[in-house]
Amino acid sequence: MTGIRGTTDHRGLRAELTAAVRGTVDFGTTARALTTMDASNYRRVPLGVVAPRDAEDVAAALAVCRTYGVPVVARGGGTSIAGQATGTGVVLDFTRHMNRLLSLDPESRTAVVQPGLVLDRLQAAAAPHGLRFGPDPSTHSRCTLGGMIGNNSCGSHSVAWGTTADSVRQLTVVTARGERLTPGQGWAGAPEGLRALVDGELARLRTGFSELPRRISGYALDALLPEKGADVARSFCGSEGTLGVLTEAVVDLVRAPRARALAVLAYADESGAAEAAAGLLAWGSPRSSEAESGGGPLTVEGMAADLVPDAADLPRGGAWLFVETGGDTAGEALARAETIVRAADVVDALVVTDPARQRTLWRIREDASGTATRMPDGTEAWPGWEDCAVPPARLGAYLRDFRGLLASHGLRGTPYGHFGDGCIHVRIDFDLLTGPGVARFRRFSEDLAELVVAHGGSLSGEHGDGQARAELLPRMYGEDMVALFERAKGVWDPDDLLNPGMLVRPAPLDANLRFSPLPRGPVDVAFGYPADGGDFTAAVRRCVGVAKCRTTSVTGPAVMCPSFRATGEEEHSTRGRARLLHEMLAGELITDGWRSTEVRDALDLCLSCKGCRSDCPVGVDMATYKAEFLHHHYAGRRRPAAHYALGWLPRWLGWVGRTRTGAVVNGLASVGPLARVAKRLGGIAPEREIPPVAAETFTRWWRGRGAPPARQADGALVVLWPDTFTEHLSPEVGRAAVRVLEAAGLRVALPPTLRLRGRPVGDARSRAAARLLTARRGRVCCGLTYLSTGQLDRARAVLRRTLDLMEPVLATDAPVVVLEPSCAAALRTDAPELLHDDPRAARLAARVRTFAETLEQYAPQWTPPSLDLPVTGQTHCHQHAVLGDGADRRLRAAAGLTGELSGGCCGLAGNFGFENGHYEVSAACAEEQLLPSVRQAPQDAVVLADGYSCRTQLEQLAGVRGRHLAEVLAQGLGNSSG
Repeated sequence: MTGIRGTTDHRGLRAELTAAVRGTVDFGTTARALTTMDASNYRRVPLGVVAPRDAEDVAAALAVCRTYGVPVVARGGGTSIAGQATGTGVVLDFTRHMNRLLSLDPESRTAVVQPGLVLDRLQAAAAPHGLRFGPDPSTHSRCTLGGMIGNNSCGSHSVAWGTTADSVRQLTVVTARGERLTPGQGWAGAPEGLRALVDGELARLRTGFSELPRRISGYALDALLPEKGADVARSFCGSEGTLGVLTEAVVDLVRAPRARALAVLAYADESGAAEAAAGLLAWGSPRSSEAESGGGPLTVEGMAADLVPDAADLPRGGAWLFVETGGDTAGEALARAETIVRAADVVDALVVTDPARQRTLWRIREDASGTATRMPDGTEAWPGWEDCAVPPARLGAYLRDFRGLLASHGLRGTPYGHFGDGCIHVRIDFDLLTGPGVARFRRFSEDLAELVVAHGGSLSGEHGDGQARAELLPRMYGEDMVALFERAKGVWDPDDLLNPGMLVRPAPLDANLRFSPLPRGPVDVAFGYPADGGDFTAAVRRCVGVAKCRTTSVTGPAVMCPSFRATGEEEHSTRGRARLLHEMLAGELITDGWRSTEVRDALDLCLSCKGCRSDCPVGVDMATYKAEFLHHHYAGRRRPAAHYALGWLPRWLGWVGRTRTGAVVNGLASVGPLARVAKRLGGIAPEREIPPVAAETFTRWWRGRGAPPARQADGALVVLWPDTFTEHLSPEVGRAAVRVLEAAGLRVALPPTLRLRGRPVGDARSRAAARLLTARRGRVCCGLTYLSTGQLDRARAVLRRTLDLMEPVLATDAPVVVLEPSCAAALRTDAPELLHDDPRAARLAARVRTFAETLEQYAPQWTPPSLDLPVTGQTHCHQHAVLGDGADRRLRAAAGLTGELSGGCCGLAGNFGFENGHYEVSAACAEEQLLPSVRQAPQDAVVLADGYSCRTQLEQLAGVRGRHLAEVLAQGLGNSSG
């Protein structure tokens, strides 16, 4: 058999791997597409993916791949930024099975971990013992310990606790030739020949490495010097999977401070912040026992204003340092932070001790890795020179030279990062789509390497060299040292089987770029994609692999990505779906375009919750991409039954309302056999109950209720939107909203139901008669159900009819009050993006207000009833992602409704939870936050759920009645007629 560089017997390779490995072997298109990229600029298509169950599986897979001459790449969370988690052979995915914490010993402060363990899981297990793992990259919620060891990752606390190598005690490794080694100190676990290699190069090793804290580039061969304990484990860290495959690690834990304070120091600009950072390190002893107990700064992080979309939470300035201090008590931590503030020459400062507020501030810094992928004007920016490091004392000068170099190449970037360690992250607006742009990328890379070396720095200060920088290592180390790296690689991996093309004998830095196979011309799409210049390909390019969607739990109001948390499968994450869309557009691996079953199946479990629209640092909007895909995928052919049964819900319910047959429909639905047949024909999950239709629609109640109270005559006019759910399924919400709005002094009207057509002729009387004769009756609709099922032509027609009806309203300045959050979100974002050629859609979107926003903006003097009750429930996912809930929080507080609503998604998500095959995932989403929050709430708690889907999920899964905020307030008004 010949290797990957020649012709490989793929079937034979797959068959032998399947026979040898007890874990998962997947050579399918989806598995390969999901692993073509990491978080870098590079793309390689693997032959297949193996998820080993244990070290025996790893050894077996390596033996088969060695027989076939096929390279092997170890992969964790796939968040590497230099390309080292991609390969053309077999990918070993450690996140599926080898992801456990094997043991934790509080006495020795050690833990034994598998390579696929996510860092946050280790931190959660260590926290009850007052311990933690020191390094913490901003991807801590999804990066793995194996990946951190492979890259020698650092994080924001490196000034106190160093790099991952500083926390590694012993490793268990399988070499490419199947040897089991346990690297540690004193030459423990060294492969044959390594000691002889080092003994022959002692002089070079003693003089060829700087003492820079963030020197990550190259192999750490200096750790093998006798005076440094001949630490084979430490020298293995940062080897990027090129020396051996890690199967287990013994890591050290540190004592976490009992209390922390966060000082945010504001400076006029980033240079001022950079020059101040090194001086702050003197206020303690980093990487010492004093730092562990909180004596010195735990972090010295920096970022500038161009990375902060909203600086309202930050002190006044143009750049900031985030300096965290610790102590045994809150007072001690606060005193240390205040001491640093007094010593620092700042424009302004803020000291925060509240943990929740600290987390809010830290999220601003952590999201920079995604935020930086867009310049302030929306231009794309990319990694590649993400983490160079220089001596901290030279950081200010280096940043000035770096800015100058950017300008000389006509490039822009927004630096941020670990100022206390001299490590700078930056995304640069490289043009990686054209030949001249790629050539400039190479020239800049070469010039920047020279600049970093001139300042005594390291090409990589955190994320490794990978393909992005390995080619330039001779400029940092010289040719002789790089040749020594190659010899060391040969000792560990003589066959060059493990991650070839990384670190030694590297692929060119401008080869294998991820965008090269993407179409250069426009893709015909339905939505306008205004944030991406109308380019669907650019929208898909937004996903750079930051993988915040792969978090296994969420805190606070976050939503993204509920389907991944329910299944744990990459293809059900926002990133996984974006990867498949990328490969669909590339057309090399997925060759059937919009007809792709792989993309369809991955999108099938997308709840269209829109959580990624707000929670993804780069603003990926998978709900829109899903609607776009379904629109093309089913064009000209039959759709799933649920698309007709649930997608056309406004039509079916409208027919029931007009014929007044709600009682008949409810009666039939209550007959078990008939309901089962109806659900089977409609593609509805058999576990679901068919919700009852209201006996009286909202608008019928409206027409028969009589004149409103006289006090509304002079009130501001508001137009209440009778969405499908309020109209036919929960009209009590609409009735309650009318009561509250009128109690607040507002004048309520409903949208017109007549659309006048034709030009008036003759006198005024004949004109009016002519217009009435040509009027067409209709009802407004946001098109939500058509949008969510990808029936975009129908959605567009429905929205255009709606805009025709709404023209008289748009001629006024009246707000449009939408009670259902998903409908409000559809009108505010989906409608103008779908009808990007109709300015009326944008005008209507600008008028849309939630119930709470309406009261706050149009009845600011109104005081709601004092309820003094605890609340529980969940913020609607569309409310969180699109609308915001600030007005709701303030209204609840004014009414004495106390407590926080949970985040996440209810799991029903409109049609999603009703569709056949979705019930288990739907219920799992509800069990994540919504149902536990309701079960744990006080008995007198009000269960708030503004969305009809949320209320239905609560009723069907927990037997609990959720209520719209309007209902709660209306009840508080008393029983007198409104």
